[in-house]
Amino acid sequence: MSGAAVAGRLQGQVALVTGAGSVGPGWGNGRAIAVRFAQEGARLFAVDRDLERLQETVRLVEEAGGEITTASCDVTQLDAVAAVVAQCLERFGRIDVLVNNVGGSAAGGPVELSEEAWQAQMDHNLKSVFLTCKHVLPGMERQGSGAIVNIASTSGTRWTGAAQVAYASAKAGVIQFSRVVAVQYAKAGIRVNTVVPGQLYTPMVDVRLAKQRTGGDVSALLAQRQSRIPLPFMGDGRDTANAALFLASGEARFITGTELVVDGGMSVRCD
Repeated sequence: MSGAAVAGRLQGQVALVTGAGSVGPGWGNGRAIAVRFAQEGARLFAVDRDLERLQETVRLVEEAGGEITTASCDVTQLDAVAAVVAQCLERFGRIDVLVNNVGGSAAGGPVELSEEAWQAQMDHNLKSVFLTCKHVLPGMERQGSGAIVNIASTSGTRWTGAAQVAYASAKAGVIQFSRVVAVQYAKAGIRVNTVVPGQLYTPMVDVRLAKQRTGGDVSALLAQRQSRIPLPFMGDGRDTANAALFLASGEARFITGTELVVDGGMSVRCD
């Protein structure tokens, strides 16, 4: 028996995704989110500071039959964020979903970190979320609907194996920021939630983290991280993307102000 085609969970919706590129080959969170959303019918406005990092994202989205527009933006700068949101609205007329995926860690505790490094971490991981929401929320409020998904980290809720106090503080801030905005804008039909990824195998491991933690030994770092995860494998950016898709979709229509942890059970271990 034939039936009507099933529409994607984000069919026709416009999704603005920041940090939609990737520092290297593979499934970074932003790239995976953009591709997964495209597979579910979203029209993508993909933002990254480095347009070259978006090239593979564009190829994969188009391969999935999706529509994607790209823009370069430093999301720590107010005017740049205002401009890119205006570009998205000019291109598509609305923003239904905002995903704040920009982030990155710097090693060190309060003694080791310079004041400049601390502030840079706050700007990169937390101020960027504030600025995009500042400029996207008014349009969502006018249309009476919207979903915002912010990407935090288990480092924002517990010790995860390394001193990175600025990153941990900023990601904790993202979680609480999301809760407050969720309550403030609930009556406007806007939902705000957070995905909290754990220690995934993303391109960041090869390009940056292994150099910071194990002298460039990727295998050693992966073994360290896997030892903390109860499930017998390590997830990647596609797992973050599936969580973000659920929270952005109508399936999560009664969910706001909460966190979805994607860490293979790491956060609930006793040891």
